[in-house]
Amino acid sequence: MDIRIPKFLSEVEIEHLREACQTPLENALFEFMYSTGCRIGEAVTLNRQSIHFSNQSLIVLGKGNKEREVYFNTRCDIWLKRYLDERTDDQEALFVTVRAPHRMSIPQMRYVIKQISKRSGINKNIHPHQLRHSYATTLLNNGAPLEVIQNLMGHEKSETTKIYAYLSGTLRRELYKKYF
Repeated sequence: MDIRIPKFLSEVEIEHLREACQTPLENALFEFMYSTGCRIGEAVTLNRQSIHFSNQSLIVLGKGNKEREVYFNTRCDIWLKRYLDERTDDQEALFVTVRAPHRMSIPQMRYVIKQISKRSGINKNIHPHQLRHSYATTLLNNGAPLEVIQNLMGHEKSETTKIYAYLSGTLRRELYKKYF
C-alpha cells in the first residue's frame, strides 16, 4: 500500500507564518485556514453572515455538497473581527480582494498565503492545504481521537483520517531519535 503522508507544518513554522502576516486580511485568512481546517474551496464561498461569533463557528459546504460545522479559536475570532471592522465595502463575501473589493478566488487566496510564506523565511513550498494538514496534526498531537478529527475535517472515510495517525507515529519516532 502506497501511503502519501500529508505535509504539515511544525508549531515553530506556524509561528513564523503568523509573524509574517502584515495586514488584518493576512492574519484573518491565515488564522481562519489554520484554526478551522477548511479546504480553500470551502473558504472562498463563505459570506460574512456565515460567521457565528457567539460560539466561534460556521457552516461550510464541503465535498459532495455536504454541510459541516467548523469552529475557530480565539486568535482567529480577534483577527476576523479586526479584518471585518476595517472593511468599508458592502461585499457579502467573507474574504475580498484589497483593490476594488470582490470575492477572492482560489488563486488569489493561494497568492496571499504564498506572500506570507515568502516573508516568513521558511524554506518550504507552502500552500493552503498544508494548513489543513497542520490543523489535523495539531488536533492529533493534542490528543483528539481520530473519530473527532474525521468529523471536524469532513472526511467520509476513516482511512483518510488514519493517515494522520501514521504521521503522528513518524513524528514520535523522529522526536525520539532527536532526544534520545
